Amino acid sequence: MSSAKRPGTQGPGSHVADSHDLIRVHGARENNLKDVSIDLPKRRLTVFTGVSGSGKSSLVFNTVAAESQRLINETYSAFVQGFMPTLARPEVDVLEGLTTAIIVDQQRMGADPRSTVGTATDVNAMLRILFSRLGKPHIGPPSAYSFNTASVRASGAITVERGNKKAVKATFQRTGGMCTHCEGRGTVSDIDLTQLYDDSKSLSEGAFTIPGWKSDSQWTVQVYAQSGFVDPDKPIRRYTKKELHDFLYGEPVKVKVNGVNLTYEGLIPKIQKSFLSKDKEAMQPHIRAFVERAVTFTTCPECEGTRLSEGARSSKIKKISIADACAMEIRDLAQWVRDLDEPSVAPLLTALRDTLDSFVEIGLGYLSLDRPAGTLSGGEAQRVKMIRHLGSSLTDTTYVFDEPTVGLHPHDIQRMNDLLLRLRDKGNTVLVVEHKPEAIAIADHVVDLGPGAGAAGGTVCFEGTVEELRAADTVTGRHLDDRAVLKESVRKPTGALEIRGASTHNLQDVDVDVPLGVLCVVTGVAGSGKSSLIHGSVPAGADVVSVDQSPIKGSRRSNPATYTGLLDPIRKAFAKANDVKPALFSANSEGACPTCNGAGVIYTDLAMMAGVATPCEDCEGKRFQPSVLEYRFGGRDISEVLAMSVDRAEEFFGAGEARTPAAHKILQRLSDVGLGYLTLGQPLTTLSGGERQRLKLATHMSEKGGVYVLDEPTTGLHLADVEQLLGLLDRLVDAGKSVIVIEHHQAVMAHADWIIDLGPGAGHDGGRIVFEGTPADLVADRSTLTGEHLAAYVGA
Repeated sequence: MSSAKRPGTQGPGSHVADSHDLIRVHGARENNLKDVSIDLPKRRLTVFTGVSGSGKSSLVFNTVAAESQRLINETYSAFVQGFMPTLARPEVDVLEGLTTAIIVDQQRMGADPRSTVGTATDVNAMLRILFSRLGKPHIGPPSAYSFNTASVRASGAITVERGNKKAVKATFQRTGGMCTHCEGRGTVSDIDLTQLYDDSKSLSEGAFTIPGWKSDSQWTVQVYAQSGFVDPDKPIRRYTKKELHDFLYGEPVKVKVNGVNLTYEGLIPKIQKSFLSKDKEAMQPHIRAFVERAVTFTTCPECEGTRLSEGARSSKIKKISIADACAMEIRDLAQWVRDLDEPSVAPLLTALRDTLDSFVEIGLGYLSLDRPAGTLSGGEAQRVKMIRHLGSSLTDTTYVFDEPTVGLHPHDIQRMNDLLLRLRDKGNTVLVVEHKPEAIAIADHVVDLGPGAGAAGGTVCFEGTVEELRAADTVTGRHLDDRAVLKESVRKPTGALEIRGASTHNLQDVDVDVPLGVLCVVTGVAGSGKSSLIHGSVPAGADVVSVDQSPIKGSRRSNPATYTGLLDPIRKAFAKANDVKPALFSANSEGACPTCNGAGVIYTDLAMMAGVATPCEDCEGKRFQPSVLEYRFGGRDISEVLAMSVDRAEEFFGAGEARTPAAHKILQRLSDVGLGYLTLGQPLTTLSGGERQRLKLATHMSEKGGVYVLDEPTTGLHLADVEQLLGLLDRLVDAGKSVIVIEHHQAVMAHADWIIDLGPGAGHDGGRIVFEGTPADLVADRSTLTGEHLAAYVGA
């Protein structure tokens, strides 16, 4: 071996390539960032902190990670780029020293009914190969075990164009594993006819009970009444067999109603097209309530919810079918795979074993592979995405995490911290957006953004070590060592919600009395059964307002004013003051600028390159026709009102000539949840996760209900914002409401009047009540994991 030095080296550690140890960001202006310039150390763990909406995600995700992904995409051919998402270059002057970015965000996994934990992580693909090689009886290739693949058979003549053309007889067959009855969904939907109409009445007497179908003059009702297929004056229960069939299942056919050609089709297909094909989250509340009443999903009777055909369920390895394997908890499945000793499939077993062990290691061993992906919480979805990176041999990459501790019990946060440190120690740059003090504590470098949120944020207030942050005079520095104290006296319950024999998912026949009229916190490690107990047992009746973790949906045309319903009273006020139609004051309706269709910008599609958005020259980005802007209310036009912040608008609509009580009430709720800085017309797509969560909470607060069920309302909230949330929860309880919070945050636990702790573990190790009582009793008792961590938190 030659010991000669390579050219360009002057000794260890002095190579010019070793000098690139910083990611340099200069002049970042994405969203609310104000010309941010910062150097981030590579191969270190950097945590970004700051109040919700201060610009953390704009800097980390929309600038550093977005540019890294865009540059990688540009290395592919134009043909391949045409199939990839197009990314615009971030608003930044200089970005140097970037490495490949792997983004692990909190985007919920697709809620497609065919997507499960197994299909989303490729474990199902490996299991299918395993069963196709070892399963007895052998039923076919891996596709024979797939519930997304239908069996296909075909035969006939095909023409082979080779030399002399000739027709040959051919047969084709593909064996799939899909259950034919439920088409691989595991459930079948059943429409409750009693929710659609009152069969004791005739159509002319208003038999329909579907929202919006009550009026006799309504076109849809007229189509049925004048179709000629049924007698409009005869009660529905007295229809003949043929009349009832035509009424419920009739094929689409043209009919003439009042001289107009319209399409008649049976009631069931009509309901399926007009209601069931739409996203439930996007429906108006009364329509969603109707759909939830009218449609019941029951387990498929043929496959018993396994989604698989009888053939796929009959093939077994050591008395276990692929359906049994997918129904096991992953930690039990990992042990079963470990016990298989088959040299013929050794590489496959090793890969499968490693993936399943990663699930257990990351704290998701309680899941099963047949769990629908859409039912995972944001934190669980993020950890599932982490799995493929845990055993990766890649180094010198940048991992970007969005609150990896969300949805984690304090007991599990240490495990997550260990994983982040392991990724760093392999030589990777780890960037984490985080609020929890336990996660900030492990950082090598901290960047604090602020000082406020929205327009008041977007600057770097501090960068340095955790110890230096504690001494810094920033919002995060001042609150880092905040500890909520146990209340000296707790409220007395005014009643109880009795839950008896709860057995949803992993609950083990639980009996519990949830106190009413107080702030009750339900806690326990991730997977212990908290959501199953509350969402599965608390009746979703008229008196219960449930704010779950499902994300709010909205396009760039949606904004806080449209989402909360605030725009309706504002439009009516403008219309009344100017004696014109309310539709003129909507950028999505008659008042929209015709050039940009009310978007405010003109989008130019550049095929495989990122599209360009330029402000509309006609309306100058105001989104309305010039004639609409001439109408004023309280001295302001509609575009000026939408440019106001919530706090400013609250003053504007609260007094004087612009006083509008309906608008003021909604603005007050937005201010209560800490969103006073948002502008009314800000697109929803620019809001952070924490802001969206609070916007949803503000909307639900308008609903009339005596019991509020909140699922982890501290998600995405800064330590300073948690104080404001606790004040809001107190106000709700003091107003006579009952508040049930599913939560891991110790500040919320310490502030509770009553705690119900589930456990002791996750999955089949959980599902039991391990403690119920006051926070002070839990701290004194220290008999559970929650008790130990809460005692340490309050310094008891």
